[in-house]
Amino acid sequence: MPADRSRHQEKIIKNYYQNRDAIGLQKAQEQVTELYLSEGKKRETVWKRLISHLEKVGMKEKQIQELRAADDPAMVAKALEKYI
Repeated sequence: MPADRSRHQEKIIKNYYQNRDAIGLQKAQEQVTELYLSEGKKRETVWKRLISHLEKVGMKEKQIQELRAADDPAMVAKALEKYI
């Protein structure tokens, strides 16, 4: 069943998927900042969001797990420099 979308809506959707990695990178950088400032339960929530964004950037699962185990925002920021 085809979706009834306007030409404008189709263009927005197309642009989103073309820029998905850049959007993921920006969101991951924002979450690193949040990670520096958070602790306790909030830190766990930030990590969940950050992992999602790291996957969208294209980071390998093994590297994500290593960063999560280290729980160091500086290491995450350093790893993200590769994708800038």
